[in-house]
Amino acid sequence: MWVADMDFAAPPFILDALKRRIDHPILGYTDRPASLNEAFQGWLDYHFGWEIHDSWQVWLPGVVPALNLACQILEAGCEIIIPTPVYHPFLALAKNASLKEVRVPMRQVDGHWTMDFDTLQASVTPRSRMMLICNPQNPTGRCYNEAELHELASFVINNNLILVSDEIHCNIILGTNAQHHPISALVPELLERTISLYSASKVYNIPGVSSAVAVIGDASLRARFINARKGLVPGIGPLGLIAAECAFHDRSNWIPELTQYLRGNLEYLREQLGNRLAPLEGTYLAWINVADQQLENTEAHFAHHGLGISPGVQFGEASHIRLNFGCPRSTLEEGLRRFKLALQE
Repeated sequence: MWVADMDFAAPPFILDALKRRIDHPILGYTDRPASLNEAFQGWLDYHFGWEIHDSWQVWLPGVVPALNLACQILEAGCEIIIPTPVYHPFLALAKNASLKEVRVPMRQVDGHWTMDFDTLQASVTPRSRMMLICNPQNPTGRCYNEAELHELASFVINNNLILVSDEIHCNIILGTNAQHHPISALVPELLERTISLYSASKVYNIPGVSSAVAVIGDASLRARFINARKGLVPGIGPLGLIAAECAFHDRSNWIPELTQYLRGNLEYLREQLGNRLAPLEGTYLAWINVADQQLENTEAHFAHHGLGISPGVQFGEASHIRLNFGCPRSTLEEGLRRFKLALQE
């Protein structure tokens, strides 16, 4: 229950389109169709009321390559600021790009994980150039509210930073009062300094035919980003293009029905785990406190009981584990049975 895709079949409308494409026997290099740009623009407008220009889109084979490319636009030795805990590939970005990583621990307010802006401000130096976040937040499940995002925007602007916002879980909102806000839509002043990252891979469960798109409104920043990819990151394969376009054209009940099922799983988790479970508003990833167990090797301990989890140390917070509940209820019930056995030992 560690890997971050779901145990549900991809939607039939995507599978059917892939089958039709397979009937064409050549799977060669493929130009990205203009219709993909149009589909994504319509999707952003439909879900979030954000109208973007066609030229703002830069397509890539995944969000993680996009994160790394964003860091490549900086000079060696510059600093990137990362609130932790965070999706673990964020914690490899600085080394990959010969940068300095500044981790700033998030704080808990009434159990909710949130950015600590006092500590963030204290972490800024003359070498600080970029801040990277995920929203909804992985692994804590936070979906930042408008007030938090406005405070973040002020911090980024006042310190002359570039913001990279991974918004891959933006359609998986489980909190009844939560809402996803694309930060560049909420605060237009950020558009000239923000790289926003999207993909259909999570909500439609198609990471194996993945594609992603960076929305970069500023022409100069976009040019630096595109230049950094030369010779390093390939285009998207034909199946990835087909799957993405089908997903972004979707106006079916797929997302509402998936959300309803995941909310049921989340309620079951709350019943079983109580205060161990962090309040969760987005994603299908549970952030569970096991600090009282004082485990030397968290991953090995749970694996010994037949349960694969992501140890919190990967995300910069050793007191927790991450568990994927994007699965049939029977799988979740068995996983929690094994989790409880591991705690009893």
